[in-house]
Amino acid sequence: MENEILTIKAIIEILGYPKEHVQETMQRVVEIVKKDYRLEDSKIHEPKELDKFWSTFVELELKIKKIDDLIGFCFDFMPSSIEIVEPNKLSIKTSEIANLFNDLLARLHQYDMVVKNLTAQNKLLQEEKKK
Repeated sequence: MENEILTIKAIIEILGYPKEHVQETMQRVVEIVKKDYRLEDSKIHEPKELDKFWSTFVELELKIKKIDDLIGFCFDFMPSSIEIVEPNKLSIKTSEIANLFNDLLARLHQYDMVVKNLTAQNKLLQEEKKK
């Protein structure tokens, strides 16, 4: 993917409490995105109450230079969805695809380890509680 610039639309969601905290956090997320990526447009939606929590989301349009940067954006901000608006076709090296999958697998293994550790800790706590 040499010399191609991706135009990306992404949605990032936040759930929390109180409403003001959710609004401030979303604003900080947009500011961080602005520092790290070329932000073309953003629209933060008004928080809505959901079972005593508040939910908001932002629609972003970004210009990203490399597929690695897109992967980094996804790992860092965990958008609920992305759309590659431009270009319609990508020319990508197999080494870039391999790197993408290796990064994805590394992150999945990291999350799997966290879940396994939490499950084990939970089991221990439940056993201690029974004593």
